[in-house]
Amino acid sequence: MTQVQKKLSYYEYGATTLYACQYDQRFSYCAYIPKNYEENGSTTYNLAVIVHGTDRPAQKYRDAFADLAEATNTIILAPLFPGGITEPSDLDSYKFIKFEGIHYDRILLAMVEELTAKYRIASNRFLLHGFSGGGHFAHRFFYFHPDRLLGVSIGAPGIITYLDTTKPWYVGVGDLEQQFGVALKLEQMRRVPVQMVIGSEDIDTWEINVKDSPLWMEGLDSFGQTRLDRLRALRDNYEREGISVRYDEVPQVAHEGFKILEPVKQFFANILQDN
Repeated sequence: MTQVQKKLSYYEYGATTLYACQYDQRFSYCAYIPKNYEENGSTTYNLAVIVHGTDRPAQKYRDAFADLAEATNTIILAPLFPGGITEPSDLDSYKFIKFEGIHYDRILLAMVEELTAKYRIASNRFLLHGFSGGGHFAHRFFYFHPDRLLGVSIGAPGIITYLDTTKPWYVGVGDLEQQFGVALKLEQMRRVPVQMVIGSEDIDTWEINVKDSPLWMEGLDSFGQTRLDRLRALRDNYEREGISVRYDEVPQVAHEGFKILEPVKQFFANILQDN
């Protein structure tokens, strides 16, 4: 555990304010600190990271996990990756981990380091959940940093990177080393608890089949037109590679991130209990 700084301010307890990431101040984050946190105490805390989707309600996601935080001595970190970073209309760059020279995984890890410098966080491994665009981020982050994860919850991504070495990034992982200089660590990935979660009525296709988009690649729709079809295919893909998956379809829910959180909290609580 890193030596923590002293003299926390009023705004660094409970639901914190938004702070600019010192590694790259274009990006910011907020946190939730459990009520029993004492600056001069000795109790250490778990860490859960919740990544927003395209609509970017980072603070709302932070607040939604406050009950888990209190019940399990867990600090919640909610990053904010603003739109308009690579160009005025950019809404998607963070979802792909690396985009036009920006390494979003490094930015998140820098936020984790900043939080670890302030608070007594027990481990360098953390829980990760993301919904929609955050689900894009979460499953791709898993490919690069399985060693940093206590567990990963992948919520309803629309554009999915499968563990397929015959396809290029980001349809598959065939050129991962050429693109990023790192190899896929399948043995480490198999040791990370994985959840996939989606609403049973998540069938809209208008946002995930835009073939004239500059982000479209051939093969992105190989496993179906809906998020449901594609996530089921990712589950099967992982299991063929020896990665166990807890798969949750929440009844009577469409593409609604705040309505699929109960199974995510159950998944996280089970991991923390086992650890």
